[in-house]
Amino acid sequence: MGKWFPRWYDALMEPLERRGIRNIRIRLLQKAWGNVLEIGSGTGLNFPYYEQVEQVTAIDPEPLMVKQSMQRAEQAHVPIRVRRAEAEALPFADNLFDTAVGTLVLCTVPDPNKALAEIRRVCKPGAPVLFFEHVRLEHPLLGRLQDGLTPVWKRLCDGCHLNRNTLEQIQRAGFKTTVVEPHYKGIFLVIEAVNEKDIGKQ
Repeated sequence: MGKWFPRWYDALMEPLERRGIRNIRIRLLQKAWGNVLEIGSGTGLNFPYYEQVEQVTAIDPEPLMVKQSMQRAEQAHVPIRVRRAEAEALPFADNLFDTAVGTLVLCTVPDPNKALAEIRRVCKPGAPVLFFEHVRLEHPLLGRLQDGLTPVWKRLCDGCHLNRNTLEQIQRAGFKTTVVEPHYKGIFLVIEAVNEKDIGKQ
C-alpha cells in the first residue's frame, strides 16, 4: 500500500461519515457483545462506538493504519488491543470470539472467501457477525460500470473492489444472514449474520 492512502483515509471518509455512515456504525456496533474481533480496523473509526462489550481485538495488515489507530484505541470506552495481522490467516484459536465486526473491509481483502472461513473458525457457534460493506449493484448498467471502474479504482484505493457480491460470499461461507439493510440506493449493505456451525465438527 502507498503511504498516501492511510494518511488521507480519515479526511477522505469524513464527508461520508457526516452524511450517515457514522450513524450506521453506531447502530451496528450496539449489537456487538462479549469478546469482539474486528477485522480490517484501519484507523480505528469504529473504536469510539464500542460500549457494551468486554474487549475488542482489532486487526489490520497495514502498519501505518495500525499506528494511526492507537490513539483512538487508547481513548475508547472499552479495552481495545490492536495488532497487525491478515484476515486470511487470523492468529487466534478456534471458537474464541463472541462477535465479529467488519466495516468497509471485505472489498479490499485479497481473498475474502478465505477471510470469511477464518472468521467462521475463530468465532463461537451462534456468534453474531456484523458487516457494513459496499457491493456490486444488480442494475444492468450500473453494475457493468462498477466492473469497468474496478481495475483503476483498485490501484487508487488500496485494492478496493467496487464490484464484489459480498452478501453472496457471506452466505456461501456458512453464515446465516438475519438482516440485510440497504443504504444509499443499495450500494452499501448492513449485513447481520450468525455463525452457524457445529462445534463438535470443528
